Amino acid sequence: MIRLGTGRLDRVVAVGAHCDDIAIGAGGTLLTLCLARPGIRVDALVLSGGGGEREQEERAALAAFCPGADLRLTVHKLPDGRLPAHWDEAKAAVEELRAGTEPDLVLAPRTDDAHQDHRGLAKLMTTAFRDHLVLGYEIVKWDGDLGRPAAYQPLSPETAERKVRLLQEHYPSQHHRPWYDREAFLGLARIRGIESNARYAEAFAVTKLTLDLGE
Repeated sequence: MIRLGTGRLDRVVAVGAHCDDIAIGAGGTLLTLCLARPGIRVDALVLSGGGGEREQEERAALAAFCPGADLRLTVHKLPDGRLPAHWDEAKAAVEELRAGTEPDLVLAPRTDDAHQDHRGLAKLMTTAFRDHLVLGYEIVKWDGDLGRPAAYQPLSPETAERKVRLLQEHYPSQHHRPWYDREAFLGLARIRGIESNARYAEAFAVTKLTLDLGE
């Protein structure tokens, strides 16, 4: 297993189409980053769920997933499941985010995610953040769209357990969903851990990666 670091990380962008996407797909990675780098800036953008219970859940959750970070979260009100019909608004939100930050790392949905909102946001991110490392997180769902990831972030058992605990604690509105449980979250993390020679891990797709091996 080859391990390549990204150098110093001072700024991270994390985006989701819906409240809880970021935490489900990359919550363990955010915990790992923020605990290792107190004061790291995290610019987070969520396209739907603004103005209600979902936004309240998201603000409390991301504060817990980004301990000690300079967290700046924006939650918009695009209708769930309708991103393609609101393309201009979504694109404007992403461009506004891009204008306000120069991140070292971008966490976003995968471009081949089966959900149209996830997929649409992912495509916007790779055009707005052309010269950045964009890692596409995965979200387990009934579509069966999980693939073969290209990048892994190992998670300590403590971090994996903490992620699951925070997901259960901060998103009560999702508890009725049949896939939203400890077994699903920890089971996928265990599988990705096996693939990366770790106990647990989060996995990511990489659309494009430029190496600098001469330094």
